[in-house]
Amino acid sequence: MAILNIITEEDERLRKISRPVDEINSRIITLLDDMRQTLIKANGAGLAAVQVGVLRRIALVCYEEGNIIELINPEIVSSEGEQDELEGCLSLPDKWGLVKRPETVTVKAMNRNGEEFTVTASGLGARAFCHEIDHLDGIIYTDKAYKMLTAEELEELYE
Repeated sequence: MAILNIITEEDERLRKISRPVDEINSRIITLLDDMRQTLIKANGAGLAAVQVGVLRRIALVCYEEGNIIELINPEIVSSEGEQDELEGCLSLPDKWGLVKRPETVTVKAMNRNGEEFTVTASGLGARAFCHEIDHLDGIIYTDKAYKMLTAEELEELYE
């Protein structure tokens, strides 16, 4: 397993739409394993394949007490409610913004064995699923943020 480089907002690949995974092969399994190690090392809430320069519809999300869920070809099938919270991104270090997201989402995806499943999450989990799936569509959270915070404003929030 390898730690992958996380690309930053200057890289035009972050704005591209990722292609679906048609076949789960050894390259996809290796990518999932490498992304897991990269996410753990970066201490993030989630990681999309595009963030490591791979334009495939794959994302990982830290879910329920530190468990990492792998999502292949994920799609949001339902959402409800609204939350308005602070959001950041491993590809945009030291930037934070306020973003409205659904309070609860249900996501349909495949696992590494090609089995389809659904998962429902609320709060931070819902936010992470939405954030990572947006990445797969070339959308960065700053596109949806209604306010970006300065370092001083961020510090005031946590005093």
